[in-house]
Amino acid sequence: MKGLLNFGQMLSAHARITPSRVGARDLERSMTFKQWNERSCRLANALLSLSLNKGDRVAILAYNCVEWCEIFAATAKAGLVALPINFRLIGKEVQFIINNGEAAAFIVQDELVGVVEEIRKDISIKANRFIHFGMRACPAGYRDYEDFLAAGSARDPSQNVDLSDPWTLMYTSGTTGNPKGVVRSHRSAVLLSMVTEIELGLHRNDGALLVMPMCHANSLNFFGAFGYCGGVNSIYSRKSFDPEHAVRTLAEGGSTFTSLVPTHYIMMLGLPQAVRGKYNYDDLTKLMISSAPARPETKREVMEMFPNSGLFELYGATETGWVTMLHPHEQFTKLGSVGRECVGAAPIRILDEAGNEVPDGQPGELYCCNAHTFDCYWRLPEKTKEAFRGDYCSVGDMARRDDDGYIHLSDRKSNMIICGGENIYPSEVEALVGAHPMVKDVAVIGLPDEKWGERVHAVIVPHDGATLKESDLLEWSKERLAGYKRPRSYAFIAESEMPRNATGKVLHRELKKKFSN
Repeated sequence: MKGLLNFGQMLSAHARITPSRVGARDLERSMTFKQWNERSCRLANALLSLSLNKGDRVAILAYNCVEWCEIFAATAKAGLVALPINFRLIGKEVQFIINNGEAAAFIVQDELVGVVEEIRKDISIKANRFIHFGMRACPAGYRDYEDFLAAGSARDPSQNVDLSDPWTLMYTSGTTGNPKGVVRSHRSAVLLSMVTEIELGLHRNDGALLVMPMCHANSLNFFGAFGYCGGVNSIYSRKSFDPEHAVRTLAEGGSTFTSLVPTHYIMMLGLPQAVRGKYNYDDLTKLMISSAPARPETKREVMEMFPNSGLFELYGATETGWVTMLHPHEQFTKLGSVGRECVGAAPIRILDEAGNEVPDGQPGELYCCNAHTFDCYWRLPEKTKEAFRGDYCSVGDMARRDDDGYIHLSDRKSNMIICGGENIYPSEVEALVGAHPMVKDVAVIGLPDEKWGERVHAVIVPHDGATLKESDLLEWSKERLAGYKRPRSYAFIAESEMPRNATGKVLHRELKKKFSN
């Protein structure tokens, strides 16, 4: 792939060709391609001045803001690996990722310094490699981000970065409770950007409003595509989603595209008609709905609210990038499907447990094969091996193919809960709730929720004679779990009522059936 540029190199090209065009912004600030490139070069050189070596991981803990654009570009230019961390995680969860990913430097937004300070003595990053940015004064023990950039050279670093080198290490929860690091190369990112541009018909006059967290693969992947084609990346720099503010930003912010989870759309659809109807959405031409199952009625209402916007739906994963896409003209004829393979991909395979292809219409495990699949799970060769059958990759999702070749998801990763677009694995929640001294057994399931898609529900078997209240468990989980992972509701049952198979394994599906009614 001689001549193919990675993201950092492509940013330099845009800065040379269209220096005065706005390339990146958030709700408060904006940068031309020239400014963005210069600041990214300064950051890249400043990081290298800390004696970081090619391939070293740079952790980032921040809310959505324009600095993400600089950090992703700087790591690409310097041959370093960006390690984004979900800002919703608690200290111990952040600590695991930092230590497991062997981060060599840490860039932290001021409002999240408290999380870092909780664990600083327990993470293996050198004292002079903590970098702080934000509106507040730089605390002791951190380098000030702006001073750090100013000390770096504005010239492109002379690092020899190959397309096969890793660019990102993103952690996704694992069914064992510990998150797994997903390693993706520059080649993977570039090829996925090209696929996205083809599927959506993007060009440099397009702009993305990136609402989902920049620490998620969804926003990172669209960020790469719009940055690669020279469009504008607009970061929705709010800590929480305000539906009326989001609607106004979509109408007045100049973006042509956004990607939202069903919960976001449901919140906007819930606004009074007087609010929804007072804005003009003509600039908005492309909408994406993804990251969680979308009900047909939700999609219909979205298309009614934004009549000039084509609605796309995609299915993918952190490991695989985009797998399928459903296009606007297919929404009514194939409502309920997630589309067909994205351009350039080999035909999807739907396999039974023995690895045999199942007939159309029958459910099986979905395997995909494309050029932008991840390289490996960080330090987990056996897990990497389990994910592949030859060149085909699976993340454990069940699906069926209809007679027209469209894919319908029939199940998700075993027992996984998707709440507001966040993946939650019951085993992790069960381990922490089950550590309560009065809990004898616990099973965690996802129950339907009109706003969030699913909510976390814990089914508890108390120890004999124990008096256990819901308030006790709410307080217990508050200290041990990120907010989006905490059970929102509880049920208390006798041990004999917990459904199990012949080997004693809890049957989560039976519980879902029972408590969904």
